[in-house]
Amino acid sequence: MTNEFQLAGYLAWKEIWRNKGRFFLVSLVIALITLLVLFIAALGEGLGNGNREYLSKLDSELIVFQENADFVIQSSRLSPSKVNAIRRVDGVAQAGSFAYASAAIVVTGEAEPVKIALIGLEANEPGTPTAVGGRPFRRNLADEVIIDSNTAYRSKLNVGDTLVLRTSQAEKEKTYDLTVVGIAEGQQLGLQPTIFVPIQTWEEVRPKSSAEIGNNSPTPNVAIIKIMDGFTAEQVRANLLAEIEKIEAGTLQEVIEALPGYTAQQSTLNTQGAFTLIIGILVIGGFFQIQVLQKVGQIGVLKAIGTTTPTVAIASIIQIVVITTIGVFIGALLTFLLSLGFPPSIPIVFNGFTSLIAIIALMAIGPLGGLVSIQYAIRIEPLKALGLSS
Repeated sequence: MTNEFQLAGYLAWKEIWRNKGRFFLVSLVIALITLLVLFIAALGEGLGNGNREYLSKLDSELIVFQENADFVIQSSRLSPSKVNAIRRVDGVAQAGSFAYASAAIVVTGEAEPVKIALIGLEANEPGTPTAVGGRPFRRNLADEVIIDSNTAYRSKLNVGDTLVLRTSQAEKEKTYDLTVVGIAEGQQLGLQPTIFVPIQTWEEVRPKSSAEIGNNSPTPNVAIIKIMDGFTAEQVRANLLAEIEKIEAGTLQEVIEALPGYTAQQSTLNTQGAFTLIIGILVIGGFFQIQVLQKVGQIGVLKAIGTTTPTVAIASIIQIVVITTIGVFIGALLTFLLSLGFPPSIPIVFNGFTSLIAIIALMAIGPLGGLVSIQYAIRIEPLKALGLSS
C-alpha cells in the first residue's frame, strides 16, 4: 500500500509539473470561485449583522409589542402606563422603554447629513448599550447622546464633542446640539448608524407632525424585558399575556427573524452561495474529465505495464486535492488582502466560523467534482485504450 501511494504521488506530481500552466489556470478559476463564495458569506454575515446587531447584544430575554404588530418594532406602540404595568408582572425584573425614529446628523465637511436610527431609552433600564468609551446617560431628560462605533466612524465624533441632530418639526427642519457622553460597540439597527438618547430627550427631538408639537409624553414602541432568576422566558411570556391586554411578547430570536426583509435577505444570499459551490463542482468535474479523456492512452500503458487500478485512482485524487488546495489558498489570500481595503461602512464581515465552513465546503467540491473522472479512469481497459481490442 505504501508503494502504491508513493507511485501515485510521483505520477500525480509529474503530470502537474509537466502541465503546470494548465493546472495553474484551473487553480485560478478555483481561486475566483473561492473569492466569490467567501465574499457572499461575508456579505450575508455583514448584512445580517447590520440588521440585528443592536438586538443581538441586548441583555434581555423578551420584547413586548402592541398586539398584532407581528414583532415589527416600527409597527408597535405602547403607552407609558402599559410599560409600568409590565414592570409589575410576576417574573419581570426590569422593563425598559424603547422608542425608534429616523433622523440625520450634520457632519462637518460633508455635503449631505448622515442618516441614522434615533433610539430613545430609559436610563439604567434594559436596552441601554454599554459604553466602551465614556459613560452611559444617567437621566431621562438630558442633552446627551451615546453613539455607536459606526456613527463615530462616519462622523469623526469623540466623547465630549457636540453632535448636531437634524429632524423635521411640523414641516420645518430644526437642529439640536447634543453632547456625546459615550461610544458603544457596533449597535446598528436596520443597517443604519445608531445614536441613543434619554427617552424624554427623544420625545423632544424626534421628527413630529404639526399635531404632535407640544406633546411631552413619549410613547415607546416596545418594552425590553429582563427576567428574574428562576423564571423562564415562556413562563414570563405567559404571565404577561394573562395579565395585560392587547400585547404580544417575543424572544430576541423571534424578533430578529421578524425584521423586515431579514429572512428573505439571508435566504437569497445562502442560495447564491450554494449555486456558486455547484458551479465550482461542475467546473472542476469538467476539467478533470477532459484531462482523463486526453490521457486514455497513457492510462492504458500504465495498466498494461502493471500499474494497479487503485494507484491510478489515488493519483487522480491527489491531483484533484492538490489543485483544489492551491486554488482555495490563493482565493482565501486574495479575499484577505481585498478585505483590508474595505471601510467599516461597507457591510462585509468575515466571521471566522462562517469562513471556515465556506473553506471546508470549497475543499470538498474538488473531490466531488472529480468523482466522474476518477470513475472513468479506473474503468479504462488497457487493450481497448491502446487500440488492440475490438
